Amino acid sequence: MKRVDGRVNDELRPVHISLGYQAFAEGSALIELGRTRVLCAVSVEDRVPGFLKGEGTGWVTAEYAMLPRSTLTRTPRGISPERTAGRNQEIQRLIGRSLRAVIDLAALGERTFTVDCDVLQADGGTRTAAITGGYVALVQAFHNLKKQGMLPLIPLKGAVAATSVGIVDREMLLDLCYEEDFRAAVDFNAVMTDKGEFVEIQGTAEGKPFSKETVGILLALAEKGIKQLLEIQKATLAELS
Repeated sequence: MKRVDGRVNDELRPVHISLGYQAFAEGSALIELGRTRVLCAVSVEDRVPGFLKGEGTGWVTAEYAMLPRSTLTRTPRGISPERTAGRNQEIQRLIGRSLRAVIDLAALGERTFTVDCDVLQADGGTRTAAITGGYVALVQAFHNLKKQGMLPLIPLKGAVAATSVGIVDREMLLDLCYEEDFRAAVDFNAVMTDKGEFVEIQGTAEGKPFSKETVGILLALAEKGIKQLLEIQKATLAELS
């Protein structure tokens, strides 16, 4: 099977991460994954959610949105929290869980780090790109706060990245673009740390169920891609040294 963009089955789309894309955010990154582009920006507030008040620990959360013309047809803006789509809420929670998995929250102090992930252009894989780029933006924010004396150390327990895999026309593919994702018989999103541990696996079948053996092969394919993404993150963050 020839893929729509000419890649081989186990090949990522071209990936580029621009560090510090926004001047005023504590940390920011623009991640380009093929034609998908997601801007991730970190804001820091000296407060925590009510359930953490007085606990001496911090919090990391995320917000996710698609710009009106990030897709082929216009996506209405979410004007108020009540109008936030259910899909957006699910993705926001996924991003937050993924980032918190590698952060020492107790080392943040009573601060909230909000990672805004805005999709500038969507061609599949926006949630996984948001996780991968959001991690880079968050690390820059930690470094900036440490330089300012607001953090005593970089509160990281590891790195995290994410990708998609799926089965299209009976072929197992890494990093699905929109056209492939739309036609996929099986579609997985995988989030993994640099220690080789999975944070989250989301997998569904469209029509025909899949086997346990299929899961193993797809996750091995995802792991290969995520290892490459972790190296790209590492190279990007080397600018902070």
